[in-house]
Amino acid sequence: MLLLGIFILIASCAPKATPPANGEKPVIQAQKNDEGEYDLEVFDTQYNYFLNAIARPMSMYSEAYLKNKNAFLVSEWNSYYFSGRYRNIIESSIDYDPNINYGFKYEYKLYQVFAYVSWKYGLKLNGLSQMDVR
Repeated sequence: MLLLGIFILIASCAPKATPPANGEKPVIQAQKNDEGEYDLEVFDTQYNYFLNAIARPMSMYSEAYLKNKNAFLVSEWNSYYFSGRYRNIIESSIDYDPNINYGFKYEYKLYQVFAYVSWKYGLKLNGLSQMDVR
């Protein structure tokens, strides 16, 4: 079961995992695509199903709400990663700066990644809204 596939992102249009060097831990970093926008692609095939059939629509959120939630969730995720908790689910840290304007679409997709991990693997993340935990 390779959950990190959720976070391995495609080429220049998505955050990509930086390969560890000299014993460093892998980090997922956001990258801009050719249009200068941040985007997120998830390799897990069930993620698209989750986005289209289960996740709450983008119109249910504001960008500010998602940015605040993502800052908390990334912190929680990285805490789990660095402590070694949930090693079978969390295999890399996430480099996320709440001061960067990633854009509404990116913020939504990142938030839904956390909701997806909760839905698929039952990982409790305290930063998720109760409406998004299914």
